[in-house]
Amino acid sequence: MNDVLFFVHSGIGRITLNRPRALNSLNHDMVRAIAERLEAWRSDPAVHAVLIDGAGERGLCAGGDIRAIYEDARGGGSASLRFWADEYRLNALISRYPKPYVALMDGLVMGGGVGVSAHGSHRIVTERSRVAMPEVGIGFVPDVGGTYLLSRTPGQLGTHIALTAGSISGPDAIHCGLADHFLRSERIPDLLDALASHSPDTALELVAEPAPPSELAADAEWIDHCYAADTVEEILSRLRAGGDAAATLAKEIEAKSPTALKVTLRALRTAAALPDLETVLAQEYRVSHRALSSAEFIEGIRAQIIDKDRAPRWSPATLSEVDDALVDSYFAELGDAEQRFFTPDR
Repeated sequence: MNDVLFFVHSGIGRITLNRPRALNSLNHDMVRAIAERLEAWRSDPAVHAVLIDGAGERGLCAGGDIRAIYEDARGGGSASLRFWADEYRLNALISRYPKPYVALMDGLVMGGGVGVSAHGSHRIVTERSRVAMPEVGIGFVPDVGGTYLLSRTPGQLGTHIALTAGSISGPDAIHCGLADHFLRSERIPDLLDALASHSPDTALELVAEPAPPSELAADAEWIDHCYAADTVEEILSRLRAGGDAAATLAKEIEAKSPTALKVTLRALRTAAALPDLETVLAQEYRVSHRALSSAEFIEGIRAQIIDKDRAPRWSPATLSEVDDALVDSYFAELGDAEQRFFTPDR
């Protein structure tokens, strides 16, 4: 298939996401193809390491194919559930892959792009990297193991990233544990050359450089104070009282789906106590299953992606209207439907 390219050269199995006009967004066929190739390369002696990158100049991957999910949700279908089940299993496969998995996180890396990169063993960012989990802006909740990663950042930086839906720089991603190495984008060809004759560890020693300072790290004190609160309402109250920069963030958060904000905060707090990525992915599947049938998700995609009027009509419209019962419903076990996650659909 042309949407994702595979080849092996000098011991490197290379995966190139190849939908540059769609910012390399992932569709179901791509997810399945990547998983199948990784399984094949697992025992292939000609492949010593895997590298994933994105075609074009704009980034690795902007996430899942949101338009396809929108049409599925509007039609009451289940194709998105099968997509997510396979995607989340791919995220788990990447996290425990027995060979080095090198992710070039250059440019935009959002949503599903984080899922195919930030669970790898060697995660590389550049000065052009912008990493984001923007789901609350479309009435959704961070998935692809995003709540696992964000719940394990220093202090409350992950809560800040999730609730604002904003992007962070390469140095910020390293500080937050979403990436490992920094190099200038102009040196990516040098890295590829080095990988042809060296292990990923040695190649990175040759071309990587110390990351610039993280701006998030510099702001950690007030971010930790504001986002350590137990409720979204209290987080907003602390932000409004925290100075101009914090108050601006409060306004940004207030524009997001009230339901998605409360479910996201619950998901992050719960994920922090769960033992491993697979357990968190199972929780995310329950939340995604519930979100697919919610009006919030459809309305968020309509406003941000389809009509682009940037004026979503959330329902419930305020945080006070989102009660505990509604939040609880997103985390309820799914019974037979949950087997879609645990049983591959081939």
